Formats: sequence, C-alpha cells, structure tokens
Amino acid sequence: MLAELSIKNFAIIEKLSISFDKGLTVLTGETGAGKSIIIDAIHLLVGGRGSSEFVRHGEEKAEIEGLFQIDDLQHPVYAKALEFGIDIEEGMVILRRDISRTGKSVCRINGKLVTISTLREIGAVLVDIHGQHEHQELMDETKHLPLLDQFGGEEITSSLEVYQELFRKYEQTRQKLKALSENDQQMAHRLDLILFQFNEIQKANLKLDEDEELMSEKRKLVNFEKLFEAFQLSYSALNGEQKGLDWLGMAMGHLENAASLDSTYKDLYEAVSNCYYQLEDAGRAIRNEMEVLEFDPERLNEIEDRLNEINQLKRKYGKTIHEILEYAAKIEEEIETLQNKETFIGELEKELSSIEKDLALEAKQLTELRQKWARKLTELIHKELKDLYMEKTIFEIRFETDLHHFSKTGSDYVEFYISTNPGEPLKPLSKVASGGELSRIMLALKSIFSKHQGVTSIIFDEVDTGVSGRVAQAIAEKIYKVANNSQVLCISHLPQVAAMADNHLFISKNIKDGRTTTSVRKLQEDEKIKEIGRMISGAEITDLTRQHASELLQLAVKYKKT
Repeated sequence: MLAELSIKNFAIIEKLSISFDKGLTVLTGETGAGKSIIIDAIHLLVGGRGSSEFVRHGEEKAEIEGLFQIDDLQHPVYAKALEFGIDIEEGMVILRRDISRTGKSVCRINGKLVTISTLREIGAVLVDIHGQHEHQELMDETKHLPLLDQFGGEEITSSLEVYQELFRKYEQTRQKLKALSENDQQMAHRLDLILFQFNEIQKANLKLDEDEELMSEKRKLVNFEKLFEAFQLSYSALNGEQKGLDWLGMAMGHLENAASLDSTYKDLYEAVSNCYYQLEDAGRAIRNEMEVLEFDPERLNEIEDRLNEINQLKRKYGKTIHEILEYAAKIEEEIETLQNKETFIGELEKELSSIEKDLALEAKQLTELRQKWARKLTELIHKELKDLYMEKTIFEIRFETDLHHFSKTGSDYVEFYISTNPGEPLKPLSKVASGGELSRIMLALKSIFSKHQGVTSIIFDEVDTGVSGRVAQAIAEKIYKVANNSQVLCISHLPQVAAMADNHLFISKNIKDGRTTTSVRKLQEDEKIKEIGRMISGAEITDLTRQHASELLQLAVKYKKT
C-alpha cells in the first residue's frame, strides 16, 4: 500500500506530508482546495507526464516522494525491480520525482536514478488511477482481451503459454521460409558475400586465444634488454663469493651445528635448508632463462603481421577470435542452406504446415477456454450491475475468431458490448455509455478484477460524479468492496462514500503570507459527522443534517459488519 506521501512546491501545495492506511481512504473538501492536485502528484510520482507548470510559482523545483509498503513477496513489483536491477529491502519501495522549473524530471526508485519509462513500468504495478474521464482499459477495446485472460487466471494463462511457445516456433519457421523465398538475385548476392567472408576466415586458420599468446610473446621481444638485465642482476645477486647463496649456506652450516647439539633447533635448520635449496633451484632456472632468451627481429615482424591480420578480422566479424569463429559457423550453415535452397524450402513448408495444424488446435482450445470464462464474467458483471441499479443493462463479450489467422495472443479479437436501455441494440462499450453509466460499469469490473490485478493502490478521482440517492449508496458499497482487496484512495463529493470510509482526510485551502496553501487533516468521529453534513446540505448545517450524517455513518458500520 501507499504508506507515506510527501509533496513540496507542487502547484498550490507548499509542503505536505500525508500518511495513508489500509482499506478505504476518502478525501473530501471544498472545490479548489487541492484534492485533485494530490492525485495529480501521485500520478506524476508513478510516471505521468510532467510539466514546469506543476512547479509552485517562485520555486526552482517541485518534489514528490512516496513510500509503498509491499508485504507480499509474490507481488509483481519484485519481478519488475529485479528486471531493472533495483533492490527492495524490508518490503519498501520509495519512488521520488523532482520536476525543475525548466520542465526537466529526475526520477529515483529506492535511491537509484531511473528513466521516466522505468518509473512508469514500476508505477503501473503499484497504483491504478481512475478519474472522471480516465477509463482507458474500458474505452480501449485492445485491453478487453487481456482483461478477460486476467479473469480466467491460471487456466487461460497455462493454455496461452503453450500456444505462445508454439507461435514463436511458427514465426521463426515462417521468417526462415520468407527469407529463402525472396528473389534469386538477392539470394545470389548474399551467397557470394558470405562465401567470401567464410573463405577469408578459413584462410586465416585462427586458433582460440592465439592473439593473447602472440601479445605475450611480443612483450618479451619488445622488452628483451630489460628482461635480460633483470635476470642477470638477480642471478649475480644469488651466485658467487660473498653473494646470497653463499651467505645462506653459511647460515645453514651454523644451524646444522646447533641442531646437532640440541634437537629443538632441527626445525629451524630445516627451514633455512629448504630456502637454500629452493633458491639454488631458482638460480638455475634464472640461468636457463638467460640462455634461451634472445632477440629475434624477424619473429617480432611475424607477430606484428599476424596480430594485424587478426585485428582486421575482428573489425569485420567480431570483437574476439571466439566471436569470429562463431560467426564463421553461423554463415557456414547459411551457405549450406542457400546452396540447397529448394530442398530446404520444401522441408520448411512441411514443417510450417505441421506447426500450423498444432497451432490451430491450441488456438481452438484457447478460444473455448476464453468463451467459458467470458460466460462466467458476463454473469458476474450482470450481478454487479444489478447491485448498482443497472438491472436493465445487457453486457456481452463478443468474439471474432479466425482459426486460420494467428497472432501472439491467439486467434481471438474480443470486445465488450453493452445496451443500457431496453430495446436498444448492443453497441461497443465506449460508444454508448454516459459518464455516470461508465463509472458504474467500471466499478462493477473493478469489484471483480481487483482480486486478480495485484495493484497495491487504486485511486478513484470523482468517479461518482453525476449520481445520487440509492445509486450513490450502491457506488459507495462497491468502492468499499474494492477496498477489501486493495488499498483505495477516493476523492468524492458523495456523503454516502465518505460515510463508508475507513479513514477520512479533509483537504482545506488556506492563505499564508499572501500565498495559497493546501493542508490535510484526518477527521475524528465528530468531525466526520460535521463534514458529511456539509456534503449533504452545503454551507448551513442543521440538527437534522447532523442527524442524517450520523445515520449514514451508522448504516456504513452496519454494512461493513455484514
């Protein structure tokens, strides 16, 4: 859930810090107090489009920061964070966005700088915002099929995964066949090119790690004089009268005498003795290196020429010898394919035909599952709409299925249709629903989908506009129902919704030093009655209004218990 929200120098908000709790939080207040500005801030925090206009007048930048507490380790935000290399510790995700007066945004997630697109992807699994005119999932018919698949859960997901694995194989085979079926002139040019490349690599007779071995040999030749001098001086320091081994031999002799007098010194004698013989071996090795070390300018030229040849191939075919050889193996396979094109085309056509048959069977099974879940979803939506006093509304999920046409999602095109008035034909949802109807349809769907979506916080920004009476009460109950599965923040002008709140925040506008500021206060029980009374009657609150407000709160408590 969204646990903390901090806003600074954003629109009319100078500085604001809000703590949120689980369940349903309702934000109320006079028009223009800044309720929607708080939602705008959250929208920007999760990747919404920013603008310098959001920066408070006279300030350099606006700052928005939100703390999300994620207790479920299976929440999709963990997979998203892993994808972008972001660490989540103790279930805390902190989003931060700064917008400068020039319009530039700086985004951070758990302290790590990220792009706006990354912020948007992470934000999408944390917050779902719905405003009066923001019903994208409902209005966009391309989202209807994913919503249905989401509702179908594991059964559709499993079937879709099997289909998509086969579809990937189908697309790969189709692309290979398409490439081979291109005009002969292009194929001939391609064959000439890769034959030349293959022969050039083969002629070079490359060996793995050859370049590293050559570089090592080159360093020895280039530094011949320094190496010889180092060996000569080190050998001279060890061997000869009054040199290292001579002195060490004397020490070994004296310790041998000591050990013969007292056996406790035997280990000390053996330690020095071992060092003597090791250094003696090292001295012989140094002498051998001096004897074989020689400067060969012709060999150095050979190495330079070979390294130059290898570097030329690296520029063309890969950064390492391993990559060059891999490329050669790849084009060798392509050469064989192009030289035997007709045979390969025949084999690919047979393979594609076989895959198409299997794909059609998987697509058919996927369609049947979707139709089964579509019937269940339709039944549930009708029930939810009936609760919202839209019992005359007919909802239908229409399928257009072509089992000879395959896409990544199957062979189905799905769209939600609706008729809100008896006798009227079913039409696409986006073309017939009024604002109030759309709000109720959206709530009906959210009541169903909130269990499946896994979104941490759902925000409703005045989605209850244009309704009243028993419909308002039904909407309040539905919003509360959604809050059972996800934290809900709701801006509302309906007293019924405010009465249903687990937490009621009052937003007010004040004048401070000649500037407008916004403040937030959590209401206690008596303050709730006063605010709900104001929402019922306006400015003047009578005893009857208070009684009505108190009754609404009592009814809400009773509803929650049941």
